[in-house]
Amino acid sequence: MGSKKIVLTGGGTAGHVTPNMALIPRLKELDYEIVYIGSYDGIEKKLIEDFDIPYYGIATGKFRRYFDPKNFSDPFRVIKGMGEARKYLKEIRPNVLFSKGGFVSVPVVRAAYSLGIPCIIHESDMTPGLANKLCIPVAKKVCCNFPETFKLLPATKAVLTGSPIRKELATGNKEAAYKLCGFDASKPVIMVVGGSLGSAAINQAVRDVLPELLKDFQVVHLCGKEKVDNLLLTTQGYKQFEYVKSEMKDIFAMADIVISRAGANAISEILALKKPNILIPLPSGSSRGDQILNANSFESQGFSIVIDEDDLTNKLLLEKIQELYFNRFTYIDAMSKSSQRDAIGTIIGLIENEVNAK
Repeated sequence: MGSKKIVLTGGGTAGHVTPNMALIPRLKELDYEIVYIGSYDGIEKKLIEDFDIPYYGIATGKFRRYFDPKNFSDPFRVIKGMGEARKYLKEIRPNVLFSKGGFVSVPVVRAAYSLGIPCIIHESDMTPGLANKLCIPVAKKVCCNFPETFKLLPATKAVLTGSPIRKELATGNKEAAYKLCGFDASKPVIMVVGGSLGSAAINQAVRDVLPELLKDFQVVHLCGKEKVDNLLLTTQGYKQFEYVKSEMKDIFAMADIVISRAGANAISEILALKKPNILIPLPSGSSRGDQILNANSFESQGFSIVIDEDDLTNKLLLEKIQELYFNRFTYIDAMSKSSQRDAIGTIIGLIENEVNAK
């Protein structure tokens, strides 16, 4: 077969999947045969199923920086996953592999390298995550999102691409979202996003101030898997979803302001759509502190208001929401002036280079 084949991998959270989804339409236009390798039942499986491309699941283990009983069993899962990935890659025989990171990607990238398949990896965060750190040594190219990251990577491999944004996100229809949520145009809309896994702290804070908020706003809340509050299902002007796929573009179009975690992917989308936003980064105690760096970068560029989760009170949240809405055009203006990169074009160029080099 003379066709070009690519394997995409990445998963664990939506941020490790959506950039891959952004590349798929362009890869299809270029006649690539696309296969996805992810975990047996991670969020990536759910997100990719709409694209009608083959999906192979492998065993995964998480790489932790902290003590957990699973630290003993997980290395065996990673070894099992590497065996499975190797088997699939031998069957598929792709020309190139593109990895978005997340712990599922490590066995896939390592297996591809052992078979002589060139790997391109993408790091969205400001400092490389542990999974990507394990992959950088064997990657041909490492794409990154922030100028600050570029300096931390091997000079011969680093490429500043920005984060691939799904083109359809910009094509939303706010009327469809009003209908979906049972809202109308009488009050502005706040979109709350706690990340694909949901944020208990943000969810709680928003629900605590809901009676106040609903006087002036309508609130659409993407609260994460199994995080819907059943007691609030009938509250007028408040609509909850665990997670949305195709409706996301419409909800974005309807939103006047956004409250979000500061995952690199989420904030890249917010910037591309120029939505005034409040970022509440994941605290460094429960992560690598990258969201704090991401948020600070956005705040210093005048794109965002940042609230530390440790400082989060009902009063502060309400004040900042009012402040953001009042000054929303200042933020839109700052975001309009930012230099957006053509991430999809740049990354596709790197992929084509590897395919044509063979």
